[in-house]
This record gives sequence, structure tokens and C-alpha cells, in this order.
Amino acid sequence: MTRITPFLLIALVGFCLQAVSARAQLSRTFVSAASGNDANNCERLTPCRTFQGAHDKTNPDGEITALDAGGYGALTITKSISIVNDGVGETSILVSGGGTGLTVNGGSASYIHLRGIAIQGIGFGGGTGLRYNSGFLVTLENCVIRNHTGSGLEFFPAATSRLMVSNSSVADNGGHGIIAQPLGGGFAKVALIRVVLSGNSQNGVFMAAPLGGTRAHASVRDSIAAHNLGSGFAASSGITDQAFIVMTSSESSHNGTGILTSGVGANVYVGESVISANDIGMTPQNAFITTFGDNYIVGNDSFFTGSLVKK
Repeated sequence: MTRITPFLLIALVGFCLQAVSARAQLSRTFVSAASGNDANNCERLTPCRTFQGAHDKTNPDGEITALDAGGYGALTITKSISIVNDGVGETSILVSGGGTGLTVNGGSASYIHLRGIAIQGIGFGGGTGLRYNSGFLVTLENCVIRNHTGSGLEFFPAATSRLMVSNSSVADNGGHGIIAQPLGGGFAKVALIRVVLSGNSQNGVFMAAPLGGTRAHASVRDSIAAHNLGSGFAASSGITDQAFIVMTSSESSHNGTGILTSGVGANVYVGESVISANDIGMTPQNAFITTFGDNYIVGNDSFFTGSLVKK
């Protein structure tokens, strides 16, 4: 007969607690503004109240589903996860006081997917919408990021990382709409399709690679940058091919500058696109803008050619 000593009892209790903790992690969790409580286990009938509460109780590669409209609080993501609103009304993260609505600190193999989420600055120093520091890929679909005092979306990876934004709006921010500026050794790979970048106080899209060993490359399709006080699309770098944008079937209108490049390593390639009604059409500053013969470049108040390459 085995004698249960106090040490054995403690070990058994610890094992049981670990088993309960493991079972508490779910592959699908739920949030509800109407009935949620973060003390719940986040199952369908007992949802959590905040995205963070659900995130912390969701397995890696799992999914958080919003059950109803409401504000779900700031969130820091540290693993592969999906957060989904498939039409229950606005599910939002409200940002004030200089904070950041959503921060991504994922592992090198993490995939983050956001669908139907609004990240809204509400005054009082609205801060930043989304800040990406690390991960493999973040995908945004049908999202809105607007009205922040800083930039809407900051993509600042220190390694090779990827950003995909589709059918979304990034608007009315006090900084850039989207800025990709990798840190030492980082490579920012950005793809935008059917994205509206409007009313930002700096650039609609800004790809920057100021440090040696960093690269920032973007492809943009079926998107529009309009009413930005800076440039619609901008790239800046000091080393060849470190920062560029390939822009097709898109439009840059009513901005301070339609397209801006600066530094010898920057280029924007423009095809099947419209550059119109900007204060300045296109400005290459010690850099290049490459335009193909199928663009419409009309109605700009002034047009600076510089190192403009026509093909």
C-alpha cells in the first residue's frame, strides 16, 4: 500500500492544477459586450468580456469570435490567433490617453488574422491604432483604423515579417496611415489590396528603410490615397532597393504630393494608376519614380519631374 506523504500530496495537487489549466485553454473562444465576463471560461454560453481576456484563454492557432457589437478593450497578441467579427455590428477597440489599441508581439512563426475589427481613437491623446513588433504574418480584412493622434498602423519588425491588408480603411490619423519601418536586420513585406488611406496628417503609405540591412517593400493594388496632408504614397531609403512600392490599378488624389521618393535607395513603380488633383504630382528627391505608359497623371497643381523614369 502506497503511503501518501505530504510531499506526494502537494505533487498530486500541482499535477491536477496543471491539468485543469491545460483544459481551460480552448481552440475557439467568444466575447460579448452584453453578457461577457473575463472571469468566465470564454465558451459560447459563458463568454469573456474583453479581447485580452479571451486571448489569454485561447490555444495558439485558435480563434476568438465576437457575439455582439461593443468595445472590447486594448489587446496585446503574443501567439498565432484569429479574431473574427462576421457581421454582428461594430466590434471595436477604443484608444485614448496616448495608448496603443492593438500590439503584436508574436513569435517568429505566428500568424495573426483580424477580420471586421475597428480600432478607433476617441480623443484625449488617441495614440496609435496598431503596432506590429514581431511575428511571421499579420492579416487584416474588413477593418477600420482611424482617428488616432499618432499613426494608424505601425509595422516595425526586427526580422522578416509580412503584412497583408485588404478591404479596409486607415483614415483621419495624426501621423501616417500606414508606416513600415523595419528595425535593424528587419525586412518589411507589405501587400495592400482595396485599401482606403484618407485624411491622414502625414503620408497615406510610407515605406522607410533608414538603416543599413533593413528593407521595406510594398505592393499596392486597387487602392486609393486621398486627402492626406503629406504624400499619398512615399518611400525613403539610403541604399539601393531598400525601400520601394509597386503600385497598380490605384489612385493618389488630393494629397500634398501624389507620390514622393527620397534617398538613392527608394523607388515607386506606377502602372495602370491615376495621379491627379494633388498639390504636387510626383517628387523624386535624389531617388526614382518609374511610371509606365498606362497611367493618368493629370490635374495636379504642379509637377516636379526630377529622376522620373518613363517606360
